[in-house]
Amino acid sequence: MSIEKWSETIWVVALSDEPALSEDLLTAQEAVAQARPAPDVVVDLSAVSYVNSSNLSQLLRLRKIMIDRDRRLKLAGIADRVWAVFLTTGLDKVFDFANDLTTALTGLQIGD
Repeated sequence: MSIEKWSETIWVVALSDEPALSEDLLTAQEAVAQARPAPDVVVDLSAVSYVNSSNLSQLLRLRKIMIDRDRRLKLAGIADRVWAVFLTTGLDKVFDFANDLTTALTGLQIGD
């Protein structure tokens, strides 16, 4: 995982598959919760081929941190197999998605 401070107000969290995914999501939650000022965050899932219920729970916790801090969270670059999990669980209506990292960053910059 990498956390890139793309700008003063936007971070990019690039994730990879398990076994690192769970630990990386926890690290991202902690980093965002402690950041001053709080950033908007793009989670790049383009290298993730599978998510489990624990990963979804971690993403929901990250979303709560972002909401509590009045910041925006976008999930980007989701593979079809992972997207199917979001659709099946109804989380496609909970999270804000972008097709790719560039689109997500542009959306945060223009405030969509």
